[in-house]
Amino acid sequence: MDNILSRYTLRINRILLEKLGYIASSEGRTKNKEIEQLIKKRIAEYEQKYGAIDLNDEY
Repeated sequence: MDNILSRYTLRINRILLEKLGYIASSEGRTKNKEIEQLIKKRIAEYEQKYGAIDLNDEY
């Protein structure tokens, strides 16, 4: 898999985004990096329960 950063527009409630910013700041991260950490955590949880995700499979 290429190590290329992809752009993705996220539409989110302003209050949620501000709260996320608060948490990110307290952890020394940007909002973007905080979102990335949350995604990584969710993927790890999913793969632990269902097995590794094979990106060659169609979804």
